[in-house]
Amino acid sequence: MTFEIDYLALAPELVVAGTIIAALLLDLFLTRSKKYWVAVLSVVGVAGGLVPIVYMLAEGGTRSMFDGSYVVDEFALILKIVFLVSGYLVLLMSVSYIEADRYYQGEYYFLLLSSILGSLVMSSSRDLIVLFIGLELTTGPLFLLAGWRKGDAKSNEASLKFFILGVLSTAILLYGMSLLFGLTGSVEFTAIAAAIPDLVSEPALALSVLFLIVGFAFKASAVPFHFWAPDTYEGAPTPVAAYLSVNSKAAGFVAMLIVMYTALPGISEVWAPALWVLAALSMTVGNLSALRQGNIVRLLAYSSIAQAGFMLVPFAAAAVAGSDLAQAFSATVVYLVIYALMNLGAFAVVIAGARRTGSGDIDDWAGLGQKDPVLGLLTALFFLSLAGIPPLAGWYAKFVMFASVIEAGGISTLVLAAIAAVNSVIAFYYYARVIKAVWLDTPSEELLARPGREYAGSIKLTLAISMGLTIAIGIYPTFATYFGEASRVIATGGG
Repeated sequence: MTFEIDYLALAPELVVAGTIIAALLLDLFLTRSKKYWVAVLSVVGVAGGLVPIVYMLAEGGTRSMFDGSYVVDEFALILKIVFLVSGYLVLLMSVSYIEADRYYQGEYYFLLLSSILGSLVMSSSRDLIVLFIGLELTTGPLFLLAGWRKGDAKSNEASLKFFILGVLSTAILLYGMSLLFGLTGSVEFTAIAAAIPDLVSEPALALSVLFLIVGFAFKASAVPFHFWAPDTYEGAPTPVAAYLSVNSKAAGFVAMLIVMYTALPGISEVWAPALWVLAALSMTVGNLSALRQGNIVRLLAYSSIAQAGFMLVPFAAAAVAGSDLAQAFSATVVYLVIYALMNLGAFAVVIAGARRTGSGDIDDWAGLGQKDPVLGLLTALFFLSLAGIPPLAGWYAKFVMFASVIEAGGISTLVLAAIAAVNSVIAFYYYARVIKAVWLDTPSEELLARPGREYAGSIKLTLAISMGLTIAIGIYPTFATYFGEASRVIATGGG
């Protein structure tokens, strides 16, 4: 194996790693009144990681290291942009939230930055070892972040439940990887794909694929591996819940996408039916459960489970029908990009709304639009986008998903499309329920009497960025299409 290092290819990871070390050291020397500089450094460092990515995208080409185990191609760069931008928005949300909380600890930024670094590593992984390291570095710090409010029983429960189930899923995932290595004699995806045709009749191969799917499905909170998500989202600090709903979920999807389509394309008949079932169950169970929620964070938790099902639809449809994998890649990545933007915007609204009303319950948000019209409009904007209503970005996510399924053809894919259509209607109902409470319900005397509270500049910036991109993509979807087109390189055998 050759160990030549391309420092430009590793520049985003090096920038974030340097920010992690600097943030940890800075926190040691600053007094409590100046700790906000740790947050500022973290935000600037993550934004700085985008600079070499833009340069590499402009330059083009594929950079490969460690005998192909670590690849930086257009697909990897696009995913790194998604992870860095979503991490940047979560850090902006965290600034006022954590600073104002009595549980402030400088290690918060160290752990969150470490998770972002893991997602960058995973984006370029092309063997099982690098993939596992990146995936666990992404999710490992979240066990601690979920329980950050140490004096809160719900936060403690969230962390403990997430940790126990997370360790179990990691063990299952690692066992599946070890079986796959034992059967093929390699950890590199290209070598595994080459060895698979001679192992199709091996029962252990199907078992290893099953274990891999279970491990990835837990990270993506797909049904029936979703039980940790609602309680963890509710108990965790809201910025952490936002991060879980986007980066952690995206990590599971990216890992599944890379492994299934680069290491295991020759046995799609084994994993395709499983993905079909996961997609159908996640959409249905997630949406039906969301109908019963009275807390907005729990509603968004079940919404994210349903959205995981929608994201799985192109995967499953293309694999079951044996159609164009590149189209499925494109649809999934477009959906993921749009979902990240509008869901982070929704969580930023939750932070601002809870600050305004003193509650996260939907009933307590009654008449919020009368008290704060701007916040009411933002609530409507992000929740309508999540429902897929034009001209907001969510409509295009749904469009590319359904287009991918219809293009795949076949009875099973049309059934999946029908399930997705029904679930889209169900989702609209509970998203509209929040909007109804904000704009049509009568505000309580307590809400009208509450003094107006100014939002932190970081929350305003988060809302402005999310709102701007959600509207821009809805009106001009070519921007999101670029992300999907870039992902085709791996689906067609590149990278």
